[in-house]
Amino acid sequence: MDVRQLVAWNLRRLRVANNISQDELALRAEVESAYVGHLERATKNPTIETLERLADALKAPISELFVEPSHDQKRPEPLRAGRRRGER
Repeated sequence: MDVRQLVAWNLRRLRVANNISQDELALRAEVESAYVGHLERATKNPTIETLERLADALKAPISELFVEPSHDQKRPEPLRAGRRRGER
């Protein structure tokens, strides 16, 4: 797993654990919502500043974006489509 895949894995893990949509995370981190999707698919390479904003929006230390998953750990499932709790 390369570093972009690792960040993608952990970004989704933290977002889903907090029950936050990609749109809500983007709003909180002040990035484009499509960009969050790109990051979760590991198709974009974020700056350290962007990672810091995302971690802050998730109320997690930036180091959480670099946690290695265990070999038997499955990729976090995306949230169901539609509005999420707390969205307007």
